[in-house]
Amino acid sequence: MAIFKGAGVAIVTPMKEDLTINYDKLDEMLEEQIAEGTDAIIICGTTGESATMTEAEHSEAIRFTVERVNHRIPVIAGTGSNCTRTAIELSKEAEKDGADGLLLVTPYYNKATQNGLIAHYTQICNEVKIPAIVYNVPSRTGCNIQPQTLAHLVKNVDNIVGVKEASGNIGAAAQIMHLCDGNIDLYSGNDDQVIPLLSLGGIGVISVLSNVAPRYVHEMVAKYLNGDMETSLKMQLDALPICDALFCEVNPIPVKTAMNMMGKDVGPLRAPLTEIEPAHKALLEKVMKDFGIL
Repeated sequence: MAIFKGAGVAIVTPMKEDLTINYDKLDEMLEEQIAEGTDAIIICGTTGESATMTEAEHSEAIRFTVERVNHRIPVIAGTGSNCTRTAIELSKEAEKDGADGLLLVTPYYNKATQNGLIAHYTQICNEVKIPAIVYNVPSRTGCNIQPQTLAHLVKNVDNIVGVKEASGNIGAAAQIMHLCDGNIDLYSGNDDQVIPLLSLGGIGVISVLSNVAPRYVHEMVAKYLNGDMETSLKMQLDALPICDALFCEVNPIPVKTAMNMMGKDVGPLRAPLTEIEPAHKALLEKVMKDFGIL
């Protein structure tokens, strides 16, 4: 049973001016996402600036989200770390606090071997009972999980059920589905490749775009899964300019900028992320107007 099908939002973490988490705003954002049809909330992921959170903040944000969502849609907690022990502790805490699943990024900086990745994920998932999604994003982590490695984990670790594939390599995604015999839930980790991955047997997306266009992304995926591939493909192609603009600088700089431009007041970014360059801001504003969200 999949943790979710459809469009999950990799939700940003709103900040106050003093750079503490703005829980009142997060509450408001969660309600908006649910009202707009989003199929799952992914809290404390890359887009949520998890790399700059303390472990206490990490757990508090997950606990708050679980309580506020209150089983209306699944909540998936980003609990990955480059330290296996830290990932275990965060994952156990998220399970205790009621998260429906985990998102476990490949360990960054350490550059683990494939055997190291097998050991890392096996140790984490042996400590919890809730399902886990492996997050492959080598452009950010410097660590790529090979399809063969993922297949080994799926076959040998019961609660590894899915992969957020954000390598951009469609061939690797196809190989994953082949080697896993379809026994894995494939989610696109790139908003510009949702339909290609759905065509390989994927069941959804973990989306940055959903922060600013939740209904659109939900409907794009739902239409594909319900057989209206032509409309879904048009929506994917129409969204390419906004997908590109949301990555004109490193995520989540553009998406937080976009949300603030929309009046959502999600606040500043934590260092070492900086405010968007003026030229990129102008580009983002134009594309958002063209897309009809500004």
